[in-house]
Amino acid sequence: MTFKGTPRTEGDLSKSMAELTRTLVCRLREYFGNRRGDKRCPSHLPFRVTPADRRVTTNGSGHIAWMEGVTVDLSGTGLGLHVPAIRIGEHYLVGENRKLRIVLELPTGSAEIEARPVRYESLGEDETRQGYIIGVRILALSEPDRVRYEDFVHGLANRAPVDRSIR
Repeated sequence: MTFKGTPRTEGDLSKSMAELTRTLVCRLREYFGNRRGDKRCPSHLPFRVTPADRRVTTNGSGHIAWMEGVTVDLSGTGLGLHVPAIRIGEHYLVGENRKLRIVLELPTGSAEIEARPVRYESLGEDETRQGYIIGVRILALSEPDRVRYEDFVHGLANRAPVDRSIR
């Protein structure tokens, strides 16, 4: 006898437990507060991402395979990325010792970022958005890109909150 949503195989159970653990950690962060270092600022900027291994191509064509997405938040040390899938072809964006190459479209120009995924969460079918959220830690930027990125994040962090009270 199975109930709606009950895993049918051992693999399904394993996947369900992993998703449950990620969801629980996210909920605990909401309840107890986020203990991460830098202030995270909500943002919705377009970006392209690919595994940093430049040999990743689509169908052996020699062209680098990219995935497009939008940021969820930014901080001085990392980004939250909303992507439609967790892999490009056969190459997963997350995993041990993975590095990503991200081209972030800032209002003042693009910034190329090398980053390491540190967490991910499936948005699931019940969410208004589909796909995955990937949290990444910034590893490297060129000096001009770093200045552009840090200026933008600093501007977001220093924005006055919008007063939404009824007068």
